[in-house]
Amino acid sequence: MDEKIKVYEEKMKKSYEHLESDYLGIRAGRANPHVLDKVKVDYYGTPTPIQQVGNITIPEARMIQIAPWEKTLIKEIEKAILASDIGITPSNDGAVIRLVFPELTEERRKDLVKDVKKKAEECKVAIRNIRRDGNDALKKLSKTEVSEDTIKELEDDLQKLTDKFIKDVDKLMDDKSTEIMTV
Repeated sequence: MDEKIKVYEEKMKKSYEHLESDYLGIRAGRANPHVLDKVKVDYYGTPTPIQQVGNITIPEARMIQIAPWEKTLIKEIEKAILASDIGITPSNDGAVIRLVFPELTEERRKDLVKDVKKKAEECKVAIRNIRRDGNDALKKLSKTEVSEDTIKELEDDLQKLTDKFIKDVDKLMDDKSTEIMTV
């Protein structure tokens, strides 16, 4: 593939990877430690990811257990989880914090699927915008150093790349929707 197209392929790949990481944070009724990825704890004045201040385990299918390395951090971790948007109230026994994931209702599952579809659509729009930027850049080339046939080929390559990433996004969206709707 031409170097002129590589730049846009990288950008599309980043959009796709961003969607993948967003999907990791969407919980589907099972305990998933990735829901804590964006939660930061105030660790001596520095916002620090929970993974760096304690041990995260999954003792049961719908429970996450956080064992902080310093017992004084329990209150800070609880505060950070309550302030986040994961929607689960932590409980602690003085040594560990437990997050129990409730069974998702049918309505909540449908809301999550809508959210999944919305994020996928945003990703597709980003990919199409990258394609548009690429086509604009290719059109500017035409006046200088490249033949019209070469530009047409590059535009076709860019379109094929766009189609591939859109197809990948649709598959990712379908997989995540199926995972959420599976009881």
